[in-house]
Amino acid sequence: YGDVSQIALEQMVSILGGDFTSRINMNLREDKHWAYGASGFVMGAKAERPFIMYAPVQTDKSAESVTELRKEISEFISTRPVTKEELEKVKTNQILSLPGQWETNSSVNQSITNLVNYGLPDDYYQKYDANVRNLSLQEVRDVSKKVVKPEAVNWFMVGDRAKIADKLDELGFDAIIEIDADGKPKKPAIKEVKPEIKN
Repeated sequence: YGDVSQIALEQMVSILGGDFTSRINMNLREDKHWAYGASGFVMGAKAERPFIMYAPVQTDKSAESVTELRKEISEFISTRPVTKEELEKVKTNQILSLPGQWETNSSVNQSITNLVNYGLPDDYYQKYDANVRNLSLQEVRDVSKKVVKPEAVNWFMVGDRAKIADKLDELGFDAIIEIDADGKPKKPAIKEVKPEIKN
């Protein structure tokens, strides 16, 4: 997401999946009680970065959890965009956590590494507080529409196939590819065809 504001992206991720009070955690953990926790993050990289959400859920609620996650993702860029209250909360949390980000030599070193690895300006962290404070609701909503793509989600499920496959089949996926423990696609079972004997 090189063409979007990193600061806006961070706040968007916090609202949708990054914080304990994020939408997906409040839905699957606090409201439905199907998960101990659900979260989301954008991986750090110089080029393309995936936006990953994960939710270890009850086996018997796997398909239902997919449905809820689909709803959260879709509504985030349509009927329920980021609210002013949500943005103010994550901005405040981000700002209040800043002093603790440089408590150790290791954390200071990581910040310097980030400056170098991602080509950030030397004053990135000096201006970070002000940039978070000045972030507008529209900027976060704009980033949401660039990053959150409900039609382009790849789903990965780990679980007891016998207990979840039937319900997953009902969700309308383009294809369900079953893989083995080594990550290799399982070949469909070949039925033995006995030659027909004619008298």
